[in-house]
Parts: sequence; C-alpha cells; structure tokens
Amino acid sequence: MTKIGLLSDTHGMLDERVLEHFKQCDEIWHCGDWGSLEVFNRLSKYKPLRGVWGNIDGYELRSTFPQHNRFMCEGIKVWMTHIGGYPGKYDSAVRTAIYEQPPKLFVCGHSHILKVQYDKQLDLLHINPGAAGKYGFHKVQTLVRFEIDADKIQNLEVIELDIKK
Repeated sequence: MTKIGLLSDTHGMLDERVLEHFKQCDEIWHCGDWGSLEVFNRLSKYKPLRGVWGNIDGYELRSTFPQHNRFMCEGIKVWMTHIGGYPGKYDSAVRTAIYEQPPKLFVCGHSHILKVQYDKQLDLLHINPGAAGKYGFHKVQTLVRFEIDADKIQNLEVIELDIKK
C-alpha cells in the first residue's frame, strides 16, 4: 500500500501545515504551479516526490519535471499534468490521448477548484486537489490524501486549511 499526499498550485508558498498533514504519506505528488524552487527543495527533502510543471513555473522547474507524467503506482496507471480539465471537458492538450489510452487515475491542478469526479465513460478517477497556496481567488487551501493498494484507490480525504494572512 502507498499513501499519497496530493497538492497543486502552491505558487511559491508551502504552508507548514501541509507537511504535518502529509507526515504519514509515503509519497507527495505536486500537480504544478510550484512557483519556486524553494517549495520543490522543501518537499523533496521531506518525502519522495513526483510532479509536473505548471504554467507559472520557470526554466528550472520545467527542466526538473515533465509537462505530463505517466507512471504506475502499485497496480494503478496514473497520469499527472497541470492543465487537464475534467470529465466531459478535458483540456485539448490531453483530450485525444486520454480517450486513446485512459489511465485509472488522472490528477491535475490549475483551476484552484478541488474536484474529485469519476469518469464512467473512461473508467477513471479524476482528482484536482485545488490550491495549496495562498495566491488566487480561493478562500481555503486544499490538499488530498489517499491510498493506492494494489489496484484500488481508497481512503481518500480532503483537507481544508484556512488561509493565514
């Protein structure tokens, strides 16, 4: 079993409470818009880290992470990207490929809107963890924790943090 801490859109700010909530996780996944190498450095020293770059990320993060990250976690095919859309409205950059080779788990960020939705047509779970940073229109910082056990995605938890000014 692998315990995952999922976040996105930190925009250069990593709240210490994120680390506390991800203490029991085996891996941290970041869906882009890191905003700074400092966020990457802190997370990579804390836990094994997977990620993608987002539209605000500069050369250093773009040379560290891919735009699309497809990998296996236990028995689950995962596709992580920053701008992915959601079931019924997938972004044009992923639309063709997601229909041709759908993953079991599709994670993305960008919208700052937390969304967990099952796509019946493609038999995949879509997760956008919202925004873990303070920058943007959102009123609450959000994170997601879940487990992958063989071929099951389970025990998904949404974590909300009040934005500290």
